[in-house]
Amino acid sequence: MLRLLICLLLTPAAALAQGAPAVQKPSASAPAAPKPAAPATAAPKSLPAGRAPARTAAPLTDDQKLVYALGLLMQRSLDQFDLSAAELDVLKRALTDAAARKPAIDIDEWGPRVDAFARARAERVVAREKAASVAYLAKAAAEPGVVRTDSGLIYRDLSPGTGRSPTASDAVTVHYRGTLINGTEFDSSYKRNEPAQFPLKGVIPCWTEGVQKMKVGGKARLVCPSDLAYGDAGRPSIPGGATLVFEIELLEIAAAAAQ
Repeated sequence: MLRLLICLLLTPAAALAQGAPAVQKPSASAPAAPKPAAPATAAPKSLPAGRAPARTAAPLTDDQKLVYALGLLMQRSLDQFDLSAAELDVLKRALTDAAARKPAIDIDEWGPRVDAFARARAERVVAREKAASVAYLAKAAAEPGVVRTDSGLIYRDLSPGTGRSPTASDAVTVHYRGTLINGTEFDSSYKRNEPAQFPLKGVIPCWTEGVQKMKVGGKARLVCPSDLAYGDAGRPSIPGGATLVFEIELLEIAAAAAQ
């Protein structure tokens, strides 16, 4: 059972390390761009009397960086459990106890319950994301110049293009940035300094519909309800039920995609 739990944590993490554009259609193993590390905070120049300065973390060796990367990948796999800070402390204790071969519980008794726990936590995340999206979608739909389609897509031209519009059978070359409704960026071709190219039939429904409204050379903003994006399943960097916001620049329409 312990081996099963290790696979549960590390198998998704291994898939994540491969990387892929965030706009592909959902699949059970589809990876996503990694979350950026939290920025370092500069130490204060002076401290009140009686307080010792905080220790500065020593530079990591290459081996230590690999272990640190393992921790980051495991954390991404743990996102599905929606753990609180207190629960993360319990998790750290479990790792320490397991390394000392002194677990506090019987894994054969509690291990089989993890799947149900994961499902319950995933449902909690979906409910929270959908509740938060209601007000956001209403506000976005009320902005000047916005078009809300029958599907629920909220579309706004930021800089109209002058070229032709693609069809669903076309492939397109774009620059884009994707964020959650709280502003957290989960993917950006700008950061990779490389535009993305893909067939419009091979991406999430929000993109298939929205990019067809654009013209070459134009920029647009798409607000995508979860049912037009990754649904209740989400992705490693995208919570289930999340509304997504994309800013897209249509650079080129390629040859029609193969049927």
